[in-house]
Amino acid sequence: MGVHIRRICATAGLIIFLGVSLGCPAAFAAESKRVVLLHSFGRDFKPWNEYGKAIRAELDRQSPWPLDIIELALFTARFSDEDPEAPYAEYLRVLFGKKHPLDLIVSIGAPAANFVQRRRQQLFPTTPVVFTAVEQRRIQRSGLTENDTVVPLAQNLPAIIENILHVLPDTKTVAVVIGNSPPERLWLEDLRKEAAPFADRLSFIWYNDRSFADILKHAAALPPHSVIVWHQMNVDAAGVAHGGDKALPTLNAVANAPIFSFTDAFFGGEVVGGPMNSVVEASRLTVAVAVRILGGEKAGDIKIPPIAFATPKFDWRQMQRWGISENKLPPGSEILFRVPTAWEQYRAYILAVTAAILIQSALISWLLYEQRRRQRAEILARNTMSELTHVNRMATAGQLSASIAHEVRQPLAALLASAQAALRWLEKANVEEVRENLNGILSDGYRASDIITNLRAMFKSDVQEKTLVDINTLVLSVLALVRIDLQKHEIEFQTQLEDRIPEVLGNQVQLQQVILNLVMNAIEAMSSLQTRLLRIKTELSQSNTVHVSIEDTGTGIKSSDVARLFKPMFTTKERGMGMGLSICQSIIENHDGRIWVSPSANGGSIFQFELPTVASKIKQPELV
Repeated sequence: MGVHIRRICATAGLIIFLGVSLGCPAAFAAESKRVVLLHSFGRDFKPWNEYGKAIRAELDRQSPWPLDIIELALFTARFSDEDPEAPYAEYLRVLFGKKHPLDLIVSIGAPAANFVQRRRQQLFPTTPVVFTAVEQRRIQRSGLTENDTVVPLAQNLPAIIENILHVLPDTKTVAVVIGNSPPERLWLEDLRKEAAPFADRLSFIWYNDRSFADILKHAAALPPHSVIVWHQMNVDAAGVAHGGDKALPTLNAVANAPIFSFTDAFFGGEVVGGPMNSVVEASRLTVAVAVRILGGEKAGDIKIPPIAFATPKFDWRQMQRWGISENKLPPGSEILFRVPTAWEQYRAYILAVTAAILIQSALISWLLYEQRRRQRAEILARNTMSELTHVNRMATAGQLSASIAHEVRQPLAALLASAQAALRWLEKANVEEVRENLNGILSDGYRASDIITNLRAMFKSDVQEKTLVDINTLVLSVLALVRIDLQKHEIEFQTQLEDRIPEVLGNQVQLQQVILNLVMNAIEAMSSLQTRLLRIKTELSQSNTVHVSIEDTGTGIKSSDVARLFKPMFTTKERGMGMGLSICQSIIENHDGRIWVSPSANGGSIFQFELPTVASKIKQPELV
């Protein structure tokens, strides 16, 4: 008990300091009104703290005078003996003596009202007092003076039970949460009497003799069809005070039954709802009475009837949690905290998203249609390009006809000569010479066969298969085909083929056609000039690609024509179709390479292309 007294005295000393500071005449104008708000238990105890906040806000709004509002807390109400009350009363006497008189005292809650009535003559014999937030049965009417008025509440446990049975008709058990402080023990007897008429329908559990920890355990294991009525929990049976907003939320977190209450000070999170005392209504009426008294009206002349329960209101979230249908609510009930439906909450967004989806669907349909059109066009273009490629090869065959005839004629002539020599040696019975000539016949025959095979592959239509290709070998095969044209036009040719150049993955015939087209273009470009030199070079570039360049000393290409040179139907030749270089570009790009042209230092042109090696294609996904 000594600890409690020291704590109260320390708090009192702090409040005396604040009160004296606030009472300094220089702080307020002469017409300022001094009002004390006296809380029960403490400023953090529900429901009185909610009344205190609402009353202060209403005073600021309704008062025509500047107010010096001092808030005090009656900590002594937590204890069953009156020992701590005496020094607290003495502190108030010193604080609000003749030097610092009060204009009004607003007593909030039954403990504060009882304290004021007990100490009225000692402390505030003539100061007007408004008793509010107190149930009408907790006021000692015989002790009221002409300077007192009451704004009483009317609590009705039967009305709460009837509401419970209305919204939850299967209810069988009612657990009442109430503490064990002196004021709460006074309430317990009244509540038992009010619950008695329902004893044949309901079983009641009273938590006044339990610690809050035991209450939590029991509430978590209530039988089916149970409800909890939260009355008060200021001090539990273990003597622990439960101020602030923690006790009820803690109970709600573990309870397996819905919670109801007398006052809407607890409404808005844990309580289902129903008929309850309204904090706002009582506070508004309290301040209206206070303003009348501060304006000069006699407090004892103001009579306020008890404020009954307000219109029932329910928390939609708790209704959803406990499966309470709106059809079960009393007529005229108000539903708060209703979570709007997705349509109500996001209607504009839903409409916008729907419109966007429709637009996107239309756009996607159009894109799919265009994609199908493009695919058909690409297929047609590929077929056309394939036909043009074949036509180009056939045209090249016409240009190479003399070389082809010469190449085939040579092995045939050698065959005939070898056969005649063999016949002569047979007549002389020279076997070794005959064997040598027969081997020559075989060699020339194979050579002629290879020429025919290469020509067939070169000019057939279906050339899509890709294999490993040696570019150097390909260059040499093309030079063998055009050797007669080079001799006929007296063209000198040089080759610089890098040894051990990597193979590329490609179509041998198509790549052979590219080299052949570029070489034939170079031959034609140099046909009318005196200096004729063809230089072919292969190397491995720094980017790990095979680089091929074909350089001539021809007439060159105008700078204005470079950008259009590889476009279809563009040609600088008098009889050209404008498809050769376009086909070359298509083939190289189909092999993941690139082709370009640049001017040569000797006035001619350098056609170059690059192809990726097999090793670079394998490493490419790792680089990505």
